[in-house]
Amino acid sequence: STGGRTAKWPGRIGDTPVIGAGTWADSHCAVSGTGHGEYFVRAAVGHEISARIRHLDETLASACDAVVHGQLLKMGGSGGVVAVDRWGRVALPFNCEGMYRAAIDGDGRRLIAIYHNED
Repeated sequence: STGGRTAKWPGRIGDTPVIGAGTWADSHCAVSGTGHGEYFVRAAVGHEISARIRHLDETLASACDAVVHGQLLKMGGSGGVVAVDRWGRVALPFNCEGMYRAAIDGDGRRLIAIYHNED
């Protein structure tokens, strides 16, 4: 999980619990999102990433980038995803100032970061 947006209203439920929007898992990838939930729901972000992998034969990284840096931004939404594909490759794109994230990929490479310049 991404842990959610900072400074959100207490008790607010965002996009992550909505299957297809902030949460998705199938035999191609697993995705957890955080950001402006209304946009994640409208774009079906998690499902859209998986669909791009299945139907367009995109890599996890390119599918995530297309949705997070393309489709989501064009709609006016900000946020990011933590995603992993069936081979253990990890993608953690975001289109806002920072996103708390940590991962270890299938090759044992570790990442712990908040801002863009820490990758």
